[in-house]
Amino acid sequence: MISRASSRTIRTTPTTPGLTMPAEWQPHEATWLAWPHNRTDWPGKYSPIPWVYAEIVRYLVRGERVHIIVNDRDWEERARSTLVRAHVPLGQVEFHRWRTDRGWMRDSGAIIVRRGAQGRAALSWGFNAWAKYADWRHDSRIAARMADYLQLACVQPVDDCSQLAPQRKRESRQWEAGNGKRVTGNVVLEGGAIDVNGRGAMLATEECLLFPDVQVRNPGISRQQLESVFQRYLGVSRVIWLARGIVGDDTHGHVDDIARFVSPHTVVAAVEPDPGDSNYEILQENLARLRTATDQDGRRLRVIELPMPAPVWFRRRRLPASYANFYIANAVVLVPTFNDPNDRVALEILASQFPDRTVVGIHCGDLIWGLGTIHCMTQQEPR
Repeated sequence: MISRASSRTIRTTPTTPGLTMPAEWQPHEATWLAWPHNRTDWPGKYSPIPWVYAEIVRYLVRGERVHIIVNDRDWEERARSTLVRAHVPLGQVEFHRWRTDRGWMRDSGAIIVRRGAQGRAALSWGFNAWAKYADWRHDSRIAARMADYLQLACVQPVDDCSQLAPQRKRESRQWEAGNGKRVTGNVVLEGGAIDVNGRGAMLATEECLLFPDVQVRNPGISRQQLESVFQRYLGVSRVIWLARGIVGDDTHGHVDDIARFVSPHTVVAAVEPDPGDSNYEILQENLARLRTATDQDGRRLRVIELPMPAPVWFRRRRLPASYANFYIANAVVLVPTFNDPNDRVALEILASQFPDRTVVGIHCGDLIWGLGTIHCMTQQEPR
């Protein structure tokens, strides 16, 4: 089925409590992806990327539907051809001809939340290409298109400016992105910047959301104001603030490369054993914070160490390779691998945490040249 979003999307802000973000391991209706088309994401290395996507879709359809966003009819035909040749059953795949700038749906797609006891809503956060790149206008419309297709209220999160100075109130309506562009309206947030346990606890980094001088998403918003936004729109009562993200991450600190919930009380945390590695101190500080952190009920977290692969380099640039960028689907857990001895170790650790799912390694040696892997490219649609 091909869908085209109408202009009748309802944009509201919640007036009563009841919005909560489910954990990734809770049942999905589907997974959303955008077919890769921007060759500048993988300069000189684009050709294998569609085949990596096809392999990922081949595993996802074993347990849920997959929605794939394509730019137009030509790109849909290319995607269909690749999927058929990769033996993907297209009966489980649905295409949507919507323009995108890039394919990182974790950050530009809608975050679907529960609304009260039975309903759902689609959160359309502001998107400004990580406050870094100039091409974001198509991606910034994707969340509203998803909401329209799913016939869900499209909720645009805003911070409470009622107690702020007039200048800050004006900024809340039109914030300047770090790339010199302006994004009007709602709070800017990428899905890769957060991870939740579905019970009220959330992981995030200060580097991504609070540092005041690099890739600033929301100038002038304080830690307390952000926490209030997360409580109102995600049902989060406890934010566990880690320090920084890994070297090579051009998002400036996304948490989905360093720490992830794997159960309501358990977190896997990336660790680097080599004291001479530039990630060693970064990850040790994050690990120390996690070991003293408590969940929404005041309970200490169970923390499991997840090794890092050896540094991955291409064209003299260190890439943000991490096993923590896995994706939890209904039937499988897809884990990025890098032809590294620690691939097997990471897969065994994650398999021990998901005995009810098949844990599969997906080679991401080429995909990581785009500075993201499996979690970055997927967005779950909870039931």
